[in-house]
Amino acid sequence: MKRLTALLLLLTLSACAGDEFPDLKDFIAKAGDGMRGKISPPPEAKPYEVFSYNNATNLPDPFKPRKPSLKQGGRPGLNEPDLDRHHEMLEEYPLESLKMVGYFQMAKASYAVVRAPDGRIHNVRAGNYIGQNFGQIISISETAIKLREMVQDSGGDWSERQSALQLVE
Repeated sequence: MKRLTALLLLLTLSACAGDEFPDLKDFIAKAGDGMRGKISPPPEAKPYEVFSYNNATNLPDPFKPRKPSLKQGGRPGLNEPDLDRHHEMLEEYPLESLKMVGYFQMAKASYAVVRAPDGRIHNVRAGNYIGQNFGQIISISETAIKLREMVQDSGGDWSERQSALQLVE
């Protein structure tokens, strides 16, 4: 019985030994013919140029701070807003959250009607402060409030920027 099983197994395996799919093997062998890509040569490497800071007398020293310090006679407070003044109610809110909803004139003075995020209505005029960036109102027209804001950069310097609050219809 064991011999018969071994004989049948041997015959089955010999039947699988034949060359199957010769057309597929031929296709795979010829598939890459004529497909040679061209690679452009790499760019020419430039030689390294040594730079000596010993001869660079007119260039700033990269290891020293560029801003003058207070001990070296720097001018502190250049463009700095008055941080000690009394803050107005609309300075609690970001400028983006405030909405100009109206305009009126009284005794030759222009006023704007501003709605705060809490729903309260405020009347403002030129010289008032609004927004969280020390925004002072420069002028008021029928369609917009023009502001001058003071913002501080990462180095601690203050700079001025112009902003506007448009009338919402």
